[in-house]
Amino acid sequence: MYDTLLGQLMSLRIEPGSRVTIDVLARELGVSQTPIRDALNRMEAEGLVVRVPHAGYRIPPQITRRRFEDMLEVRLLLEPAAARRSAERASLAQVAGLRAMLEEMAELEGGSGPAAYGAFGLRDAAFHDLVALSAENQVIRESLARLHSHVHLFRLHHDTQVTHLAMAEHEQIVAAIAARDPDAAAYAMRRHILRSGERFRRLFDEAKDADAVALEA
Repeated sequence: MYDTLLGQLMSLRIEPGSRVTIDVLARELGVSQTPIRDALNRMEAEGLVVRVPHAGYRIPPQITRRRFEDMLEVRLLLEPAAARRSAERASLAQVAGLRAMLEEMAELEGGSGPAAYGAFGLRDAAFHDLVALSAENQVIRESLARLHSHVHLFRLHHDTQVTHLAMAEHEQIVAAIAARDPDAAAYAMRRHILRSGERFRRLFDEAKDADAVALEA
């Protein structure tokens, strides 16, 4: 149920700033209130929802430009290092797991609609977590998990072009890890994060331009 609600956040089916209640979600998803409550409690602890006394939960607004840039900086510090270590330490089973995740993402890449986009976003996050897991550095893995970077990024915009470009970059990362090439793995991961940053950064620029036009009107 946790992943289901995350997918709805990432696909914007649950919009930033909106209010959700346990009973409404339980009816919509056809489940009891207990798993919904447990999932929302976990999301509250992770800062993904805010509890409102006697009124359910509120979905926080999308991240600010400053938060986005800070998050990108942390990812650039940690994820290339994780990819490097993964190339050195990943087991054959873990490399196979990365390839299997790419296959799952490829099946969703051409999908349309918010559900497919949210599902791709969940697997995108899982892919990066698998890289961190195979690096065998729990501190890096926990630090990246606390960022929830993919949840925040996919909430910014629904753009299928993002999924297509990410797939090619992920394939380069896995190829380098499988080849046991630490330098290439770190480089591929760094380039992926930088390019991802450029793709999402333009959304802030476009919003700023739209606000400027509105003020001039």
